[in-house]
Amino acid sequence: MRRSLAGTLATVLAAAATVVAAQLTLSPTTQAAAAAAEPYSWRNVRIDGGGFVPGIVFNPTEKNLIYARTDIGGLYRWEQASQSWTPLLDWVGADRWGWNGVVSVATDPVQTNRVYAAVGMYTNSWDPNNGAILRSADRGATWQVTELPFKNGGNMPGRGMGERLAVDPNKNSIVYYGAEGGNGLWRSTDHGATWAKVANFPNVGNYVADPNDSSGYQSQNQGLTWVSFDKSTGTAGTATQTVYVGVADKQNPVYRSTNGGATWERIPGQPTGYLAHKGVVDPVGGFLYIATSDTGGPYDGAKGDVWKFNRATGAWTQISPVPSSSTDGYFGYSGLTIDRQNPNTLMVATQISWWPDAQFFRSTDGGATWTRIWDWTSYPNRSFRYTMDISSAPWLNFGNSNPNPPEVSPKLGWMNESMEIDPHDSNRMMYGTGATIYGTTELTRWGTAEQFTIKPMVKGLEETAVLDLISPPSGAPLVSALGDIGGFRHTSLDAVPATMFTQPTFTSTTSLDYAETNPSVLVRAGNFTDADRPNDSHVAFSTDGGANWFQGSEPSGINNGGTVAAAADGSRFVWAPGDAGRQVVHAVGFGTSWAASTGIPANATVESDRVDPNRFYGFSGGRFYVSTNGGASFTASAATGLPATGNVRFKAVPGRQGELWLAGTGGLWRSTDSGASFTRLGAVSTSGNIGFGKAAPGQTYPALYLFGTVDGTPGVHRSDDAGASWVRINDDQHQYGNAGDALTGDPRVYGRVYLGTNGRGILVADRLGGPTPTPTTP
Repeated sequence: MRRSLAGTLATVLAAAATVVAAQLTLSPTTQAAAAAAEPYSWRNVRIDGGGFVPGIVFNPTEKNLIYARTDIGGLYRWEQASQSWTPLLDWVGADRWGWNGVVSVATDPVQTNRVYAAVGMYTNSWDPNNGAILRSADRGATWQVTELPFKNGGNMPGRGMGERLAVDPNKNSIVYYGAEGGNGLWRSTDHGATWAKVANFPNVGNYVADPNDSSGYQSQNQGLTWVSFDKSTGTAGTATQTVYVGVADKQNPVYRSTNGGATWERIPGQPTGYLAHKGVVDPVGGFLYIATSDTGGPYDGAKGDVWKFNRATGAWTQISPVPSSSTDGYFGYSGLTIDRQNPNTLMVATQISWWPDAQFFRSTDGGATWTRIWDWTSYPNRSFRYTMDISSAPWLNFGNSNPNPPEVSPKLGWMNESMEIDPHDSNRMMYGTGATIYGTTELTRWGTAEQFTIKPMVKGLEETAVLDLISPPSGAPLVSALGDIGGFRHTSLDAVPATMFTQPTFTSTTSLDYAETNPSVLVRAGNFTDADRPNDSHVAFSTDGGANWFQGSEPSGINNGGTVAAAADGSRFVWAPGDAGRQVVHAVGFGTSWAASTGIPANATVESDRVDPNRFYGFSGGRFYVSTNGGASFTASAATGLPATGNVRFKAVPGRQGELWLAGTGGLWRSTDSGASFTRLGAVSTSGNIGFGKAAPGQTYPALYLFGTVDGTPGVHRSDDAGASWVRINDDQHQYGNAGDALTGDPRVYGRVYLGTNGRGILVADRLGGPTPTPTTP
C-alpha cells in the first residue's frame, strides 16, 4: 500500500529544492509520422563486446536479474536462458543520441520489474541535450523519461565510479541520484517520475581531472560518486534511515544521513587524500566498505586504499591488500564487492594495473587478510589461481598470441571499475573491462587446489564504435573498421571473428577500401602512436580479401590513418593521412613509396572511381576534386552548393564510371559526370551517409541506402529507383542513437544493409519475408 512520508522524512521534503525535474511528454514508444516504410529485421553482426563496461548491477532479491551499463552503447539486461544480453535503449534516436551514455543504473529490490537509468553522454558542449532519468516498470521493455535540468556524463571521466542511482530497499518509491557537475544530490519519492534537489546535502564535490582543460571534458567537477543504503536501518514500507553518499572531494569523500535524509554529515574520522570509487554496505555486519583511488579514472589511478567503517563504533580500519604507503602500491582500487551469502567474503580490483596485468584480491575474513588472483614466483614467472577461456571471443587476445613474460595473453583486463559477486550464488562473479565482460561460475575454487575458469560473459552486448564498413562482391561478406579494436574480416555475420586485424595492428582503423574489379585487394588505414612503434606503418594491404595483411611504407611522422582509396583494379592507391596539415599522397603498387598529390587540400577525404582505375576523387571545405592520372594531381570541380561544414561522405557507384552520391548537412547530391556537377534530391532534407547494395529484382541500378531524413522522417531508408522514391527500413524501436558513420549495402543479397554505430556495434538488416541467405567464406 502506498503511504505518505512521515516523521523525519517530511522535514527532508520541506528542505528540498523547489527546482523539480519534470516528466517529459516524449515517449520512446511514440510512432513518428513516417514516410513509406517496409518491415525489416535488425540484428547485430556478432563481435561480442568491444568497449568499456563501467557498471554491472545484480538485483539483490531476484536471481538472474542483472543489468550492465556502457559508456556510449546503452543499457543491457541479462537473459539467463540464452546466457546473453538484451539491449534496452535501441529506441533512442539521433535527436537525443547522448542518452546512450549510461552513467548509472539501479534495479528495484522490492518491485523487481522496476529499473532506472541515468543517461546522458557528456556534460560539456559535445552533447547538446540535458541528461535524463529513465524508468521502466517492465525490466526495460518500455520506458518513461524524466529530463533533468543539467547534463549527465556517461562517457566522462569518473564514469566508472558508482552506482550513483540507488533505490531505497525498504521504501522503494524513494530513489536517490548523485549528480556530477556540481549539481548535488537528487531524490524522487514517486518511483522516479519527478525529482527534487536535496537542498541540505552539504557538498557537491570539487574534484576535476585537469582544471586547465578548455574543452570542459577533463575539467568537469565529478560531483557525487555513489549512493548506498543500509537496509538494516529500516523496515518494509518505511524509509531506510542510514544512507551513505560518496563525494568527489579528496578531503571529504563520504557523507551519511542516519535519519532518512533529514540531515547529513561528513563521517568523522574518515580517510582523506583519495576519491571513494565504491561504497558497499554490509547490513548484516554493520559495515561500510570503500575502495579509493587518487584519480576518478577510468584510464588512470596510481595510488589508493580500501577501508572498513564500523557503523556501531564509528571506527575506520584500513584493510588495503597493498597499502598506498607500500612501494608495491602503484594502483588505485575500484571494483569492490561483497558476497551477500557470506558477507565476510569480499573482493576488490585494481583501478588500473596495466603491467603485468590487473590484480584482483579476495578476503574471507572481512579484509583482515587477502589473497591475490595471481602471485609472483621466480621473476618473470607467476602462479595463477585461474585459467582464461576465450574460445567464445578469441579476438580478446588482441592479436598477441606470444606475449613476453611476465605478461600473458589474454589479460584479465583493465579499467576494472565493476566487479560483482552474484548475491544469490557465491560461485558466480562478473566484472567489466575496457573491452568486455568476463566472469566465472567457479569462484569458490579460489583458495583451493583447483583453478577456476574465467570466460567472456558478453554475448549480445555489442559496443564497438564503427568507423567504416565494406561489403565486397566476393570473399567475406563484410569487413569492418572499428575504434579501439581495429576491425575484422567477418566470414560469418553470426559468429564471433577469430582475430582482429594484425600485421600491423591499429588502435583504430579509420578507413577501408577494396578494388571494385579485383575485390581480393583491400587497403586499410589506421591510428596508433608512431613513436611507440616506429617500424609499423599506418597503412596496410591485403591480396586475399583481408585474410592476411602486409604493410607498406609511409611518409614520416604519421599517427592518424585518415582516409584511403584503392583504384578499381587495385593497381594504385591514394591516401589522405589524418594528422593535421598532412598532404594527400599516392602510390603505384602496394605503397612501397608515396608521392605527394597536387591540387588537393591537406586532409581531404578521398575515394576512388569504381570503374576507371586512374580516376580518384576528393572533397574538402565544400569543394570537390578530381584526378584522372591515378592521384598524381587533382583539379577542383566547378560544382557549387555542396555542404561546406559538418560531416560529408561521398561514394562512387559500382559499375558506373563517374557516378557519385554525396551525403551531408542540407541534403543528398548526385553526380553523373565525375563531380563536374551535382544535383540535389528534393525529398532528402539532410543525410549522414549513403551506401549501395544489390539491385532489386527487375532493376539494374544498385539499391541505395541512406542514413538521413526523407520527407521529414529521420532513419535508414532504401531506394530501388536511383533516389526517385524511398522507403524507411528501420522503425522507432531500432534507431541506435549515434549511428551512420559507416553504411553499406550488400552486393550479393538484395535488401541487406549494414549500419555502423558509435557504441552499439554493427547492425545488419534484412527484409522481412524476403530471401536472406547468409554468405559465408572459409
